[in-house]
Amino acid sequence: MPPIGRRTALKLIAGSVAGSMAWSAAPWARAAMAPRSTDQAAGDAVLSLAFDKRMHTRVSRNGKPLTGWQPSEALLLADTEIVDFALADQQAHVLDDPRHGSGKQVVFTGRSRDGVEKQVAVSSFDQQPGLALLQVRYRNIGSAPLAVTGWRNSAYQLDEAPGGFWSFSGATHTDRRDWVQPMDAGFDQRNTLSMDSSDYGGGTPVANIWRRDVGLAVGHVEPVPRPLDMPVKRTAKGAAIAIESPQAVTLAPGQELVTERTLLAVHEGDFYAPLQQYQVFMRGEGIEGPRPPDSAFAPIWCAWGYERDFSVEQIFATLPKAKELGFEWAVLDDGWQTNEGDWKIDLRKFPRGDADMRAFTAEVRRHGMRPRLWLAPLAADPGSDVLHDHVDMLLLDKEGAFQTVTWWNALTQCPAYQPTIDFYVELTRKAIADWGFEGIKLDGQHLNAVAPCFNPAHKHASPQDSVVGLAKFWDAIYRAAHDANPDAVVELCPCGTAFAFHNLPATDQFPSSDPLSSWQVRSKGKSIKALIGDRSSYAGDHVELSDNRDDFASSVGIGAVISSKFTWPKDTDHPSVPLPPGGFVLTDEREALWRRWVGLYNTHMLPKGEYLGTLYDIGFDKPEAHAIAKDGARYYTFYAPRWDGKVELRGLPAGRWAVRDLFNDTDLGEVDGGTVARLPARFERFLMLQATPAGTRA
Repeated sequence: MPPIGRRTALKLIAGSVAGSMAWSAAPWARAAMAPRSTDQAAGDAVLSLAFDKRMHTRVSRNGKPLTGWQPSEALLLADTEIVDFALADQQAHVLDDPRHGSGKQVVFTGRSRDGVEKQVAVSSFDQQPGLALLQVRYRNIGSAPLAVTGWRNSAYQLDEAPGGFWSFSGATHTDRRDWVQPMDAGFDQRNTLSMDSSDYGGGTPVANIWRRDVGLAVGHVEPVPRPLDMPVKRTAKGAAIAIESPQAVTLAPGQELVTERTLLAVHEGDFYAPLQQYQVFMRGEGIEGPRPPDSAFAPIWCAWGYERDFSVEQIFATLPKAKELGFEWAVLDDGWQTNEGDWKIDLRKFPRGDADMRAFTAEVRRHGMRPRLWLAPLAADPGSDVLHDHVDMLLLDKEGAFQTVTWWNALTQCPAYQPTIDFYVELTRKAIADWGFEGIKLDGQHLNAVAPCFNPAHKHASPQDSVVGLAKFWDAIYRAAHDANPDAVVELCPCGTAFAFHNLPATDQFPSSDPLSSWQVRSKGKSIKALIGDRSSYAGDHVELSDNRDDFASSVGIGAVISSKFTWPKDTDHPSVPLPPGGFVLTDEREALWRRWVGLYNTHMLPKGEYLGTLYDIGFDKPEAHAIAKDGARYYTFYAPRWDGKVELRGLPAGRWAVRDLFNDTDLGEVDGGTVARLPARFERFLMLQATPAGTRA
């Protein structure tokens, strides 16, 4: 029986009952087969999966059972589930993968009384201890068709423990809820990777539950998006997690269904470790973020404080103040265009059209800043010329209805239709090469994922072409921008969504995308740093969206790029919604605070440091803490409404370390490294510390 192959969309495969397993043999698997195992287990020293005679499994960590025996892999029918399979065989294979290194795979085979054969392939790699890949094949060996409603992999429950549970979800929810949440009583999330509504969907295909001592993560490792679900919920005895497919198929006699490649990981601490493992594995699959230019780490001022009804004079009047404070980017936001879809210049603001746009970017550069342009691709407003002249670009569902982008009341265009791609590639080239912008901000919740497209004009091989094609669309935009200017910055801001990992290779910068709180700024930041790694340019978005509208600490302390939409010397006279108390105008008090934080940011430039995400558990450790290593120093930032007690400086190398409160510019003494150093601390909101080897500070 050949070992598991590299599959991306295995579903129904016709074949004889007596035929060999339909998975293609992996070219990196050695032909020699290891002797049959007697312990009926797979995995490695960290994560072990044991199979009983019914093919139920038990997870062990470091040799100790973590779960009970559970029907972890199941075939779902309309009114029941097939969970019991009599284990009949297991075979082991040695893996030698040029992308993931050496490892092993064990394939377990069994049959159910319902006339279904099941094979579970469990693969583990030496370079990724604690991570297992699973792929399951179900074959109808009966004489009648079998109506299947889906399948489930890695369904486990962790038992209750003191302190309860936390959860990370990589799936998008229309209500823009937190990605990281405590699992209170009744907690239950389906976590679909399909569309949650017409313009919200997709995400990073990983979900995680953890308690104080241990956690489990599930997901899939396919190189393209898949419409799977990752349900997590509180149970009477603990917390449960799984990964499922809700797609219905009918298996004729002799036909088989093969699941996507799914992952199971066991870990200590919060979600950072399994997300980092996923990132490393997917890098081997060829998906990783680009190395962004240095300008992707420069502070950002955005004109959105003046909203759509801005005047060019307002922006020009604010540029000297933005530059004086230390901001480097100036973003021309929504309102420069006639509508979403045509992307024609609004001649009321730029009377000379292209010439005025070139003059705008020249004026920004004259102030020593970099111009960036806001765009919302794949949206066409009612009444726009493109909607009238190119209605063929629209994404249609199977009933022929269009999909809406709710924020603009616009219609979604198909990213896998070549005329759509060509239209936005040309727009990007014009913005960079002709008008002279040095970056583009791609904005809108609809940019994260799209629904399957059934538009007959597109002649798609499959309705899923639009779903898979979105990442290719972004790649075309990215290449157009960088062909026009190799140092251009492409920012993708899929408002309020959980970032779609498969869009990562075409993105220089991810912002926190309309955070609802400072907690979202920090928890999203930790997630993105795990998923992008040392290529990370994560921006905290406008500080005015944070708690108290001034929480720079939640960006600076986690190594996020800072951003502001302040107005100066006065607010807009025509706000679309009532301004918050005090508006966005840069008062003297705010100016002093902004100046201090921009100065700290530019001096220490923490986004270029190494984020030490495994040192602290964002759910259980109090106060919340984040750590960064840079240029021989260690930076620790703690967050709490109020704190009066000790804080722990974890991960300090051996030796004496001098500690300084950076924001208050105060020396706090010295501590010993090599063990967990503790300091008494009293603060409100945040405490930002720098530790340097004693005697080295000038």
